[in-house]
Amino acid sequence: MVKPEIISEQPMPMVDVLNALDKIKAKEKELNYRAQRTDEYVRQFMSIDKKKAKELIEKLNNLKITRLRDIHIYKIVDLMPKSVEDLRAILQAYTITIKAEDLKKIVAVVNEYAK
Repeated sequence: MVKPEIISEQPMPMVDVLNALDKIKAKEKELNYRAQRTDEYVRQFMSIDKKKAKELIEKLNNLKITRLRDIHIYKIVDLMPKSVEDLRAILQAYTITIKAEDLKKIVAVVNEYAK
């Protein structure tokens, strides 16, 4: 069995994962089992379209919150927390501390794009 080599690794929001899967599907006409399961998962849980996701990512980046990195922003966009408590629960998985006022700013921006 061939062992693929990882050249680089970078975080992606679910919107970009779906676009990548669509490109693979167009090229190969059919997804393998893992890609098909990933496609089903992303379509089930994705709560924002590509254009709005890009706008939201840009707005979150423009908040200039010191410790907030791309991986955190993409997770926020994927899960769309509606309250500060939800946002804290999401960020618990990371070793990051953000001031309460910044958490409120993040939630306010996310709520602009929530369905």
